[in-house]
Amino acid sequence: MQPNAQIFDEIVNNRRSTRKFDTEAPFDTEAVSRSIDRAILSPNSSNMQLWEFYRVRDKEKIAHLAKLCFGQGAASTASELLIIVTRLDKWKSRQQLNYAQIQKQFEGKPIGKTEKRALDYYGKLMPLFYSHDRLNFINTFKKIFTWFRSLTQLTYWQVSYYDLRTIVHKSAALAAQTFMLSMTAEGYSTCPMEGFDSKKVKSYLNLPAGAEINMIIGMGLGLKEGVYGERFRIPRNQVVFEL
Repeated sequence: MQPNAQIFDEIVNNRRSTRKFDTEAPFDTEAVSRSIDRAILSPNSSNMQLWEFYRVRDKEKIAHLAKLCFGQGAASTASELLIIVTRLDKWKSRQQLNYAQIQKQFEGKPIGKTEKRALDYYGKLMPLFYSHDRLNFINTFKKIFTWFRSLTQLTYWQVSYYDLRTIVHKSAALAAQTFMLSMTAEGYSTCPMEGFDSKKVKSYLNLPAGAEINMIIGMGLGLKEGVYGERFRIPRNQVVFEL
């Protein structure tokens, strides 16, 4: 095993969802900044980066959000909270930024098949893929087109608005995991929370209709009593299959 793998193994094994933090312990706020920077480097679908990170440091705001998290100790005792938000509604601006970056990358160079494929990916495919409307006309068209396409060739089926929501939430979850592993490496504990009043949290953050809360992460110096019991996982042979 390589040295880096040994370090990572230790980080993964040390990461536990901790539901109570030491409210009196000193807290390195820069560890959070570094961890957010690492989370931003997480893999995500088509590099669209349809996420936002809301860092909550003010104690009164943490206390208010803890109430919206149904009083969970992972929120009420947290040194900080990180709210991860999906922004499917920002797909056009993120697509244009990616397209501009590809154009800049190829500036002054001959445009071959590989370069044209990259430009078409963000210039044509992404607008087609991410386009949607409230009345589902576009979704219906994409589903019909996908079905006919499947009659003659391999087909990507996840084209509906609900599929898009799933895709951006998966990308956000990857960033959340990177953040939590990073905080573990920094010597702190975290707890991802799905138990909260999403409408009230969304309103508190003044988010637009197209934004969704992916999860809220509490963090701090974990207390032993904040880890509930021994780690339990389904036996490996019930979840891992080799073909």
